[in-house]
Amino acid sequence: MTLTLEDRAAGCLVGAAVGDALGGPVEGWSPDQIVERHGGRVHGVVGPWHEDWRTARPIAPYHKGDGHVTDDTLMTHALVRVYEAVRDHLDAYAVAEHLVPDLMTNPRWIPELEAEALPLQRIFLAEKWIVSRLHYGHVDPREAGSGNIVNCGAAMYMAPVGIVNAGNPAGAYAEALDIAGAHQSSYGREAAGVFAAAVAAACVPGATASSVVDTALALAKDGTRDAIAAVCETAARHRDFESALAPLRAAVAPYDSVGPDYRAPSLGARRPSRLHAIEELPIALGMLVVADGAYEGSVLGAVNYGRDCDSIATMAGAVAGALAGVGAVPPAWAKEVAEASRLDLHAPAAALAAVAREVFARDRDRRRAHESAFAAIAAPR
Repeated sequence: MTLTLEDRAAGCLVGAAVGDALGGPVEGWSPDQIVERHGGRVHGVVGPWHEDWRTARPIAPYHKGDGHVTDDTLMTHALVRVYEAVRDHLDAYAVAEHLVPDLMTNPRWIPELEAEALPLQRIFLAEKWIVSRLHYGHVDPREAGSGNIVNCGAAMYMAPVGIVNAGNPAGAYAEALDIAGAHQSSYGREAAGVFAAAVAAACVPGATASSVVDTALALAKDGTRDAIAAVCETAARHRDFESALAPLRAAVAPYDSVGPDYRAPSLGARRPSRLHAIEELPIALGMLVVADGAYEGSVLGAVNYGRDCDSIATMAGAVAGALAGVGAVPPAWAKEVAEASRLDLHAPAAALAAVAREVFARDRDRRRAHESAFAAIAAPR
């Protein structure tokens, strides 16, 4: 049975949110530290790393754990709202005209703060950058990402771009690059494009983990492409995430600018480079390969990898969910995350699928108008 657009959109966005919530409480730690803290690998929703999370540093005041989504999901849903407003393809100007005002002026329930607040009060400095540059600095939206630290901040919420361009990875790549120009530069921006393309590729009927990776490699540039190739080549030699954890880290290490100590980044971390890549996207695709596209294996591998595992699991969950549909996301996990986060995880997906159908219709009309115009000027004399 061919999955519908709605099935894939729900799988993608619900799958991303669940991955985010599972990875949040163990973000920043190593696989060994995760085992020591939890008495084994994480296989579902767990509580905060620190019981005194309200005062523990560097966690406070965020309640990370117990099924709470993080800024990855908050930003993803914010981008969906931009699509709902524009109802067409987006660009960097849409970030300035819609996303920034939403972050600044519309209070929403923030699960990790257990309170209603402006999203701007939850997102971190790399995301606050877009508000500073676009609202206060009046920078050209297409150039606002220059100067920001280079990390996964833009890539982590680009899944909606893949759904709007479902089945058209090249279109998703180009659109995400434009949108991300308001937020990131260099390999952070590149990762945003490739992640969106991976989601779009996962929506192709008959797609597999291998075909998604092949598409990513065909579009990715520079260090991002090299890192994906190295990690996925290593991943192909493993069939369980336990055995893959250390090899995948070793494969991505030459391209990762953060360095071995995630909490103490290297001197060259997060600076523009054509040789480096963010760690999160290659590892997410690697875990997808290890699990042969299966949702649970992809997400649990990402979660137990540690380091920036909420974003890794967000990306792995988005692609795996788009591949197999929302039915692949364990209902108990989705229910627990939705209730704990006090969020409707399905509504944004339904809204996005409706927008995607409208955009496709517009694209078809634009294409036909182009064909008619070109035929008129290209006809033989």
